[in-house]
Amino acid sequence: MMSGRALDAAGITDPELRSAFDACRRLNRAHGRTYYLSSLLLPPAKRPFVWALYGFARRADEFVDAMADPESQVLLDWGRTFLDSLNGNGTGLVPGQARVDPVAKAMAHTMRRWGIPRAHVEAFLESMQMDLTVTSYPTYADLEQYMYGSAAVIGLQMLPILDPMAPEAGSRARALGEAFQMTNFIRDVGEDLHQRGRIYLPMEDLEVFGVTRAVLAAGAITPSVRELLRFEVERSRALYAFAEPGIDMLHPTSRDCVRTAFTLYRDILTEIEETGYQVLTRRAVVPRRRRLAVTAPAWWRARGVRREQLRWQTA
Repeated sequence: MMSGRALDAAGITDPELRSAFDACRRLNRAHGRTYYLSSLLLPPAKRPFVWALYGFARRADEFVDAMADPESQVLLDWGRTFLDSLNGNGTGLVPGQARVDPVAKAMAHTMRRWGIPRAHVEAFLESMQMDLTVTSYPTYADLEQYMYGSAAVIGLQMLPILDPMAPEAGSRARALGEAFQMTNFIRDVGEDLHQRGRIYLPMEDLEVFGVTRAVLAAGAITPSVRELLRFEVERSRALYAFAEPGIDMLHPTSRDCVRTAFTLYRDILTEIEETGYQVLTRRAVVPRRRRLAVTAPAWWRARGVRREQLRWQTA
């Protein structure tokens, strides 16, 4: 079993903890195909910790998106319980349940193993709480504040696992998190608006291009909507361009993982362009053949790098 070998390599032997990490892996595989495929390019000993980071973020998203009542305390209680557990306080129980949340358990172990600062998780939870009440962002600066917690800190949480080899890697990782997030925002404009009542594109941008919430809700790609989306795609490409040099600032065994995620996520922008910016009524998806064309050679390269590293270490 692939997950079993990775857990063995990571030194995770406690049965309950192994089950917790495997729960995170299943969440990652089911809901984050690009991230999951990319994680398999890492050395096995690092994969479970990436699954835990994804699982924790996914669990928070599930709480937020399932809430009909914006005043619900479920997310607040879950986050507070998790933060208390880091201090050895509280019960460590999921609110309303009589057992430990396995995702939270795996996340706490990951934070201890890699020295991930508590402040990163606090910032993430603050952004998730914003989703309970905030449905739009007046300016890009306002959106950046949200993205710091929802995306940039995810890149920063990943960084110690990826073994950065230069101090500048931090700013590049932060930018890559924001690039991924902006790509999601553009791809999911229609879904976010119709299913959740949210618009993540800055309202100042909508105003510049003469687009309103009602225009987006109508679902037609008008010339003004197309120009708005083109502008946001170019803004996102600039984030990718700044982030890209950071890939070579990582340990050689981490580069294929990040470059694969980088390439496939950036490809979503290309799909959006090639489908005429039709993001109001459909979801842009990178074709399977393209995912395989990117992932297969990366897998062989990653294997070769790991073997070379092992020979160097044992020489």
